[in-house]
Amino acid sequence: MADKENIFRFTRASKKRAADAAATLDDRSSNKRRVVLGELPILQNASSSLDRKSRSRATRHRRRVKSKDTAGTSAAAEINTLPQAEGDVKLSDEPNSEDPQMCRVYASDIYEYLRAMETDPRRRPLPDYIGRVQNDISANMRGILVDWLVEVAEEYKLVSDTLYLSISYVDRYLSLNAISRQKLQLVGVSAMLIASEEVVEMEAEILKSLEFELGNPTIKTFLRRFTLVAQETYEFNTLQFEFLGYYLAELSLLDYNCVKFLPSLVAASVTFLARFMIQSKKHPWTSRLEHFTGYKPADMKDCILLVHDLYLSRRGGALSAIREKYKQHKFKFVSVMPSPPEIPIPYFEDVRI
Repeated sequence: MADKENIFRFTRASKKRAADAAATLDDRSSNKRRVVLGELPILQNASSSLDRKSRSRATRHRRRVKSKDTAGTSAAAEINTLPQAEGDVKLSDEPNSEDPQMCRVYASDIYEYLRAMETDPRRRPLPDYIGRVQNDISANMRGILVDWLVEVAEEYKLVSDTLYLSISYVDRYLSLNAISRQKLQLVGVSAMLIASEEVVEMEAEILKSLEFELGNPTIKTFLRRFTLVAQETYEFNTLQFEFLGYYLAELSLLDYNCVKFLPSLVAASVTFLARFMIQSKKHPWTSRLEHFTGYKPADMKDCILLVHDLYLSRRGGALSAIREKYKQHKFKFVSVMPSPPEIPIPYFEDVRI
């Protein structure tokens, strides 16, 4: 197929950057460079560069299919729905929208399906796979890999759904197969190629391990609609709130301890945390958000505190790609927003508003 979304190619610049990958983590920290998976050798079977014309074609293709009900990976990534009750927020600015994913008639059923899909054992990684399956891979190595994949996605302008799916495939594959650290980067880039719909030898091996179950919902799938509901009752900069939620969600990808949480729970947790950071004097959760997400504050406490520590660099502070990405003007500088150091305990109690 001529028009492929997010065709992933390596350029000379990426090869040059790869040559720097021999430096250690300490060297990278002292030189203030962005992290580039220095613990692992660079993938050798890289191919030629992506020309502008191909990118343009892929972009046009995405625009054509965006409003269609597609199957597989695209369907899981683009479904933006919530259960609807009387008086609920509209899922579309146009009541007669032709997009079936945005129609109120289907919203509740699709959301139920997504929640069931995310708990399917075939689509979930083991929460402790590094201890149970891996002998040569550490949680820190995984974090470095994710940080590097964020840089790759940013450089090649891949949509965020591709990033989330890539990391999901990595975690699931590592839950089933013990590998050496020399192959970890190969697994990461192969997973990204799969998420970008380009398959070669290593990708085929990953697909066999995952039994071709690729259409799992991600954090971003749920976050889109949780964000919509969360904006109803707060008066704040809409774009800033959205980007802050996306930033917190991507930070959660860095930490191996977040693997155990369902995507919907992480999405609800970052929504809670984003509201808290913007208006810390006001309870970040409401009964309406509880209804739509299916989570109480107490259900999310562990995840919220973990992501908050990531934001404050109490965890993963050496991994800079995501932080640098969201320092940009186009993301409203959300990675440098101030945040209270602690979240009040009463905020984790049941809400009555």
